[in-house]
Formats: sequence, structure tokens, C-alpha cells
Amino acid sequence: MQKTFVRIENLTKRYGEVEALRDISLDIKQGELFGIIGPDGAGKTTLMRILVTLILPDSGEAAINGREVVKDWKYLRKHIGYMPGTFSLYEDLTIEENLHFFATIFGTTKEENYDLIKEIYEHIEPFKDRKAGQLSGGMKQKLALSCALIHRPDFLVLDEPTTGIDAVSRVELWEMLGKLKDEGLTILVSTPYMDEAELCDRVAFLQDGVITEVNAPDTIKKEFDQPLYAMNSKDNYELLMGLRKMDMVRSAFLFGENIHVVTNHSYGEEELQKAVLEEAGIRANIRPIHAGIEDCFMSRMMD
Repeated sequence: MQKTFVRIENLTKRYGEVEALRDISLDIKQGELFGIIGPDGAGKTTLMRILVTLILPDSGEAAINGREVVKDWKYLRKHIGYMPGTFSLYEDLTIEENLHFFATIFGTTKEENYDLIKEIYEHIEPFKDRKAGQLSGGMKQKLALSCALIHRPDFLVLDEPTTGIDAVSRVELWEMLGKLKDEGLTILVSTPYMDEAELCDRVAFLQDGVITEVNAPDTIKKEFDQPLYAMNSKDNYELLMGLRKMDMVRSAFLFGENIHVVTNHSYGEEELQKAVLEEAGIRANIRPIHAGIEDCFMSRMMD
């Protein structure tokens, strides 16, 4: 059985009258790649900033590898790698200067821990004399990840690390996270991309400061027990507006070239097609589908 590496109990954080986190409890196992998903303002960044000892909770407890984040913050900062949601390195320093700076802060060198960052850093090493402010989004994220790992942390925390970068860089970064996880590193990552959430061992749904579910992505998808259909027409926007006015439709959201529709009861494709034509005046292509993690997330948003 995997050891509990991160323990969160009844954690609450307020900003004035806004309760960013409300009495949340959570365990993350050692060596786990754990994801947090939720809408903007759900409390994801607040939770991460508490765990990396940047802000204090109002109540509750959190511990990492047996060390309390409030009492043992000096110790934990030496053993945590943190990559915030916005690029926070020194843009007027070069790639190599940034890496050297962060290594020095933690009392190490690039050479000493190069094996840990090699597969990440080698993508940007040919440009090591380029200033960080002149890098592309993907290169900035690779540099930030290298700096977060250079001191060989026990716990890596990444706040939406792929936001704003190209699709190839997204894939590369998640491949790197998978390799780090295979090497035994415990990783906590938040993401707005549901395809990335499916790459995690477990995910937590966070909404309005409350965790509504924690489970493996496959388990979450299997638990989806509502009738789900993919629909499209010549005018998907008109179809979407029409569907949302129908009593038989519980929810309807755009998913690429299709609209994913949850109905209140199971219907045959012809029966549903006829109802859409009669009530919305639109001829639509309809087929039943299995839920993805994003369908599950949107369903919880509707609850």
C-alpha cells in the first residue's frame, strides 16, 4: 500500500468575506501524479500556495511527508519544487543564469543534479545564453520546470503548467511529468485541460472551495450514469440554443465540432431526433456516446 505523502485535514482559507477553501480534506500518496481540476476561482491556486508555504490557512492542517506546512515551513521549502501559474523567473537573466541562480539558492549546482533535469533542459540548452524574457511560452515552461527540479525536491507542485503554450510543448511537458513520476517523485498539478486530467493517477474536483470528488479518471468516467449523446447540425450554435430550451435536456455544451447533451431519460436516436426537430425546429445528427472526464466535470458543475 502506498504511503500517504500529503495530508490535508479540514483546511479553510478566507479572503475577507470570500471563502476560497472550505473545510477540505485530502490525501496524496507517495509517488502519485495527482491532479486538481476546477473552474477559475475554485481555490486551486490558494490550496497550492498553502502547501508550498507561501500563505497561511485560517484553520485546519496540512502536512507533507510528516512535516507540517505551518510549523516546518523552512524545512519544507528546501524539499518542494514549485512552478506557479505565471512565469516568475528573472526575464533579464539568461536561461543558464536563471538555472545557476536557483541552484545556488538551494546550495547545489546544475552539474550535481543534471541527471534529473537532463531530458527537460536539453530542449533549451542550445539557447542557454538567451534571456528568459525572449523565450517562447513552451521554452519558458521548460526553464521554469528545470529551476523547480534543480535542487532534487521530494514534492513537485505545478499550477496550470501548460496554459498558454503550444500543443507540442503540452505533450512534451506531460511526457516529462510521467517520467518524473516513474522515478518516484510525488507531483501535484492543476490543469484546465481535461485531456491532461486523464493522465493523472487520481484527480480531485474543486468547486467553490469544496472538493466534490476524488478518484481515478477511469473510475469517475465509469460512474457517469446519465444518458449522453453527441449532436451536430449545419448551425451548432442555433442547435445549442434550441437544446437548452427543451425540457427533456438536462445540459448541453459544445465539445469541438459536436454538442454533448445529457437528457433526463434514455431515448432512442430516432425518438430524440424527432423531438429536437419538433421542439427546436432543427434537423440534427445524433449518436449515443460514453462520457469523458470533461463530461463528468461539466455534470458536477450543474449539480
